[in-house]
Amino acid sequence: MSRDDKNTSSSHTSFGYSPYGNSGNKALESKLKSRPDFSNLPAFEKNFYLEHPNVKARSNEEIEEYRKKKNIHISGDGVPKPVYTFEEASFPSYVLSEVLKAGFTEPSPIQSQGWPMALMGRDLIGLAETGSGKTLAYLLPAIVHINAQPYLEPGDGPIVLALAPTRELAVQIQQECARFGMSSKIKSTCIYGGAPKGPQIRDLRTGVEIVIATPGRLIDMLDSRCTNLKRVTYLVLDEADRMLDMGFEPQIKAIVSQIRPDRQTLLWSATWPNEVKAIAAAFLKDPYQVTIGSQDLKANHNISQVVEVIEEADKYPRALKVLGREMTAAAKANATHRILVFAETKKGCDDLTRRLRTDGFPALGLHGDKSQQERDWVLAEFKNGTHPIMIATDVAARGLDVKDVKMVLNFDMPNAAEDYVHRIGRTGRAGAKGVAHSFFTTANARLAGQIISVLKEADQPIPPQLFQYAEVSGGVLTGLGQKKSGTDDGGGVGGSKTH
Repeated sequence: MSRDDKNTSSSHTSFGYSPYGNSGNKALESKLKSRPDFSNLPAFEKNFYLEHPNVKARSNEEIEEYRKKKNIHISGDGVPKPVYTFEEASFPSYVLSEVLKAGFTEPSPIQSQGWPMALMGRDLIGLAETGSGKTLAYLLPAIVHINAQPYLEPGDGPIVLALAPTRELAVQIQQECARFGMSSKIKSTCIYGGAPKGPQIRDLRTGVEIVIATPGRLIDMLDSRCTNLKRVTYLVLDEADRMLDMGFEPQIKAIVSQIRPDRQTLLWSATWPNEVKAIAAAFLKDPYQVTIGSQDLKANHNISQVVEVIEEADKYPRALKVLGREMTAAAKANATHRILVFAETKKGCDDLTRRLRTDGFPALGLHGDKSQQERDWVLAEFKNGTHPIMIATDVAARGLDVKDVKMVLNFDMPNAAEDYVHRIGRTGRAGAKGVAHSFFTTANARLAGQIISVLKEADQPIPPQLFQYAEVSGGVLTGLGQKKSGTDDGGGVGGSKTH
């Protein structure tokens, strides 16, 4: 069933920014504390999966070999077999046509196994790294789900709700909704803090099937009765680990309390810490779980990692060499090499941007204190390659969708190994190769053991100094063998096999 007979076809995106939404305590002391009456709910359909004959014919041995090859790990009762092609997913023609039009050749591992799980209407935990194709893993089943529900009536809220930690990720999801929901005229909108409420309220009151929201701003909208969650039967928690890192757990709990308990819930995360396990246990019922790769902290293997042990005073001169080398390579190849540089503080971001511009590099800075107009301009300049070097704080580490980032430079190391993996995940996306170069100083000594584990898992060179730091700081090195360090044109560098 498609919604081609609808007389409207539009997608809405408001513009503005707040990485945390508008999530003050006042919102949580609102009417959201009163739980709706779920005693007399209309039934709804959520199982749409039809196993393709080709899938059904495959033996268990063949399926296990495929999962092993694709590094797919599953748990749950009655897990469906993965699909090898888009046609095998048994999507309706209006969904399949959009997928084929996009030029994809085959499903990614998370899509291959996740689509049958989601289409069966079961709750789902998906653990996969950034750039794995998880957005379409939940979005295409969501479109099928929407088209099987009654049309929205005046005053109805959305059918699908996707919660995301940042404005950047929310906008990225909404763009995919607009693209793949076009053929069935599904409307979507983005709700996040830091932007004018007027356009967002207008979208909500007009009626949209999909709402993508940061938790704080959504609570504002619910509290002011600009929308409601009575029709939500498909809930997505995207980048759940990051939402918890940002302190959104109270907001998430308040929002979920307003949604019918027999909904379908899909939780997605790059990591699987105890905090995420706890909310999964609270919000999901008898879920399937699919993990791509290991649940241990690990980096994308398409990224060549170079960790350079260096003195603080030597970081800037060394950065000039690293960036200069990359810009020279780009010029020789007549190509644009986008480079994302991370600084730990807003002041550090501004200082580094100013110094690089003074030294002739086409660099711009991005952090939360800049105006929305300036943020949008910086991102546009970076994306179109006019200024291919962007210095950013961690606010851009997750949810920032910029294609073809050639290199990530950690001018300042982050405070946690998880953030290191998230940062360098901006490169090496969608099967492309990338380089991550990181400056590691004495101040980062406590991270040494974890960084060694990440490097070893990805078979990357490990500078000998990291082992010394790990021993001094009490890092756990059990079972870790020291890998011979590579060479570069600076001292103390763990060289990369490919650049």
